[in-house]
Amino acid sequence: DTGPVDYLGAFAVTAGLGIEEHVRRFEAAGDDYDAILLKALADRLAEASAEYVHEQARIQCGFGAGENLSKEDLIRERYRGIRPAPGYPACPDHTEKRTLFALLDAENRIGVRLTESCAMLPAASVSGLYFNHPQARYFAVGKIGADQVADYARRKGIEVEEAEMWLAPNLGYRPAAPARTL
Repeated sequence: DTGPVDYLGAFAVTAGLGIEEHVRRFEAAGDDYDAILLKALADRLAEASAEYVHEQARIQCGFGAGENLSKEDLIRERYRGIRPAPGYPACPDHTEKRTLFALLDAENRIGVRLTESCAMLPAASVSGLYFNHPQARYFAVGKIGADQVADYARRKGIEVEEAEMWLAPNLGYRPAAPARTL
């Protein structure tokens, strides 16, 4: 026996491939309603895809086979595990999407790419990690000190100023240098 078994998954999904052409067509025709509706529908489909893949991951790992969750249970995330994503409160550094996308080969496999500011294109895309441990819970990274940022930058192999730029909302201090913009 090697001890407890736990699982971690990584994912990227999209429902936005090819919709920009249709959005532009709607906008050119002055049909903002259908343009907004199409983008919203694609966003919801991407989120639903992430939820479905998460369910399949729980089943494959042996944790979700007996789940009998209602829509309300799914919305309230009343299942085992969590699905955090870079750029959200538990993982505020958007640049970790670069690591995730390299691991998954997301651009080549599903056609989703990252912009310089780490936004996903097409926009109707979702990526993140699956933690299946029964005690896994969401949390928010609070304010961090200069020593923590310096240590993070060192371990990540980047300059402190770059780490400060990406982590600006979480800084518990005023950086010495003016923050760069993305």
